[in-house]
Amino acid sequence: MLTLLIVVIVVTLIFDFINGFHDAANAIATVVSTGVLPVRTAVILAGVANFAGAIMGTAVAKTIASGFTDPAMVTLQVVLATLIGAIVWNLLTWWYGIPSSSSHALIGGLCGAVVAHGGVDAFKWPKLVEKVLVPLVVSPLFGFVLAIVVMVALLWIFRKVRPALVNSTSRSMQLVSAMVMATAHGSNDAQKSMGIMMLALLIYGQTAGAEPLPAWVLPSPEHVPTWVVLSCGLAIALGTMGGGKKIIKTMGTKIIRISPLQGFAAEMSGAATIFAASHYGIPLSTTHCINSSIMGVGASRRISAVRWGVAGNMVVAWVLTIPATATIAALTQWVLERLTG
Repeated sequence: MLTLLIVVIVVTLIFDFINGFHDAANAIATVVSTGVLPVRTAVILAGVANFAGAIMGTAVAKTIASGFTDPAMVTLQVVLATLIGAIVWNLLTWWYGIPSSSSHALIGGLCGAVVAHGGVDAFKWPKLVEKVLVPLVVSPLFGFVLAIVVMVALLWIFRKVRPALVNSTSRSMQLVSAMVMATAHGSNDAQKSMGIMMLALLIYGQTAGAEPLPAWVLPSPEHVPTWVVLSCGLAIALGTMGGGKKIIKTMGTKIIRISPLQGFAAEMSGAATIFAASHYGIPLSTTHCINSSIMGVGASRRISAVRWGVAGNMVVAWVLTIPATATIAALTQWVLERLTG
């Protein structure tokens, strides 16, 4: 039992690292595509900001740990199947340069594994609607509209300023906005891995005959251990520092070609949306937020500035993520049960 717990913790940190690697573009695609920072410098700074964001709160972690299923109704195998489903999907979408949602991959995996183990009633479907499906629709729309408003406001503020001065000023502004976006990313995405690790630890603590662990290792439903926070923050930071150039290219150049001022507007709009979600414990898709914000700044110039074909392909990936990872995780859970049963 303890060996399986250790395996789950290690795989959680691997997922967290891949999450950072996969979603590095969320924080730095615009600042790289506008030439404000080279990729290597950008990912290092974003990694540091990710870690800072990861230790800012734990509301999202608590939602993941007990919001979608009762720890007493699932097993460590279920958690492992969840992680495998999410990792497989993340690697597939990374390979093809598709900026899909690591958050929805994880939640979809949890959904599939829980149902495969305990049946339909073992998963809290109202929470899926409230915490995932509604934000799935609302957050991109909010980011899109907010980005248009911010972009229009910036254009009005700089309307009488020489273009050369606007460009140099906005490049400095984008350095700040990129770090704000990276911090927001860490504040939401790192907590999802914390929540999965909490779920595993809660399951272990409730399992009869499990070897006792020190009190500082185990969480309560309202307390995330410090070592969980720090390890998950470090894993996602290191993953971000590894970068994800394929997705950076998609987000930074294939949706629209943006200026530093547009990059600032997109990053601040996306970050505002993510910080709000983190505060209320909503495991938001940071990918959806920044992509919709990039589309918003493009649409503020003219609708045709956005390459809607590329955007449409990403939307298809967003829609497929939850059912795809649920299917992979359910199959994985079925295999694990047969192997150990």
